[in-house]
Amino acid sequence: MSSIKIRIVRSTKDRHQFIKFLWNIYRGNPSWVPPLLMDRVKLMDRKKNPFYSHADTEFFIAERDGEMVGRIAAIVNHNHIKEHNEQIGFFGFFECIDDQAVANALFDEGRQYLKARGLTAMRGPANPSVNDEYGLLVDGFDLSPTILMPYNPSYYPKLIENYGFSREKELFAYLLSQDEVYNEKLERVNRIVKERNHLTFRILDMKNFDRDAAIIKDLYNKAWEKNWGAVPMTEAEIDAMAKDLKPIVVPDLVIFAEVKGKPIGFALSIPDINIALKHNRSGRLIPGLIQLFLRKKEINLVRIIVLGVLPEYRATGATGVLFYETAVRAKKLGYQYGEAGWILEDNVSMVKLAEFMKGKITKRYRIYQMPI
Repeated sequence: MSSIKIRIVRSTKDRHQFIKFLWNIYRGNPSWVPPLLMDRVKLMDRKKNPFYSHADTEFFIAERDGEMVGRIAAIVNHNHIKEHNEQIGFFGFFECIDDQAVANALFDEGRQYLKARGLTAMRGPANPSVNDEYGLLVDGFDLSPTILMPYNPSYYPKLIENYGFSREKELFAYLLSQDEVYNEKLERVNRIVKERNHLTFRILDMKNFDRDAAIIKDLYNKAWEKNWGAVPMTEAEIDAMAKDLKPIVVPDLVIFAEVKGKPIGFALSIPDINIALKHNRSGRLIPGLIQLFLRKKEINLVRIIVLGVLPEYRATGATGVLFYETAVRAKKLGYQYGEAGWILEDNVSMVKLAEFMKGKITKRYRIYQMPI
């Protein structure tokens, strides 16, 4: 059997090959949504993506007989190490033909990179962090991913587990339908919670976008700091995310919870433009924009990306009302479905909320880990 060679992504040509390998793996898969090529380039760009200002990352390509057969990234997220005081590195951007030898060679390379930097465990997949596409799809392969969620072939769990990785954490995606969310009890409870705790809700003010983005920065890092694996986003990272989402954000779906004028939480949902981009098989920008224009009315789902409340206000019930407010406003805009995800399997309060609103788990994702 021919030997497998691993090489580092060095040039623009290498990076293009690294990205375009996705089409080798997923061509003909009806559930896959081709990413925009420009977004993949930006995600890997050490100068344009602020994540790399606090991370060391190397991208690798696997070849056999001159043909690309796999890829991976090894990632040292220094902010994660600082935040959690654990010597854990990450793997990400994993794509591979259905061949255990190729997968083993890729993971060996990633382990060596992390071991040389003093790390004691490898976790993933993270593309490239918990604040980006995170986790491996293990259930729901017949469904297309919603915006900013990962997708992978059904044989990837086998390749990863056979190498020696173990399940570290499960992540859920819940599907909610406007036909099932509402009932008299839900509406009564939300009305009482609002009145009792002096809760008010407002939407994103596009005329004061920078002001509201600054509020989100503050709330995000405070509300999620105790979550498993959470890493505070830097100001530059949040600014970059806001810039990327601004063209597609719907103000009515960015909702702030306030108590006597003080912001205490927020929910960020965006239309699932993947429904349209699924038809942009080339991944190029102009055809993608055309598909978004032509298929705008087909987008009947929103993804609830972020929803949370400051710890000291969680007992008020504001989290549940944010869920409810999101559903109400999405309905007025004509969206039939919502995907809440991902939600950690042991985030009991969020799981209960999703179930209370008749959400059903339609996709499961997994985080793996192994000692180095």
